[in-house]
Amino acid sequence: MDEEFATRTGPAAAWSLVVPLKPLRIAKSRLAAATGEALRPRLALAFALDTVAAALACPAVREVAVVTDDPTAAAELSALGARIVPDTPADGLNAALAHGARAVRAVRPRAAVAALNADLPALRPAELALVLAAAEDFPRAFLTDAAGIGTTLLTAGPGVELNPAFGGPSRMGHMSTGAVEIPLAGVDSVRRDVDTGEDLLRAAELGLGPRTALRYGRRGRDAAYGECGERRGREACGPLPAPGPGC
Repeated sequence: MDEEFATRTGPAAAWSLVVPLKPLRIAKSRLAAATGEALRPRLALAFALDTVAAALACPAVREVAVVTDDPTAAAELSALGARIVPDTPADGLNAALAHGARAVRAVRPRAAVAALNADLPALRPAELALVLAAAEDFPRAFLTDAAGIGTTLLTAGPGVELNPAFGGPSRMGHMSTGAVEIPLAGVDSVRRDVDTGEDLLRAAELGLGPRTALRYGRRGRDAAYGECGERRGREACGPLPAPGPGC
């Protein structure tokens, strides 16, 4: 499944992206409280598809390698042009990312590699290009998430080990390994990962990718909002650019 995948060879296409994806049956478990268990795996797949499609549309990206053992996700992501790398370590997120980086460099030893979260359904190619351009100034660099605690992207230049430290307060974890935080504004779509219903609402405000928008629709909105139009446990709802009728 990994023999044919989309690549660019122009001078601007410097980066090989590694995207990790858990099996859909366990992915995005915290989202179920807001969307329901039936919708959760379908949204997890939609997030990954929109993330990878946006990454492949970014002119700075040469290729996208997705590390996953989920056959449904692998088939759909491969159809987009991603390279599928089986998660043979099966030892968690950081092991999967390191394995993906090694798979990329087995083919292109001097590749510049970036680890990118699979849950960025509002990702914009132009914003990703800005982040990757900024990362070129450092051997290793990272972008913190919208909460300022985690990490959504980690880069390693040619000849530099990725050394991922994702999970929990990974902003501090990556800083402690010597990676430089990218001080860039105006790249909200690259920072907005989605773990909870509230995260999904914030991503919808940025504008969801087409696959997530299709899955989210009215059903997703009704899961996050009460029938009276109040966000559950939060302030009254305002208009969102998610598809389907409003509250």
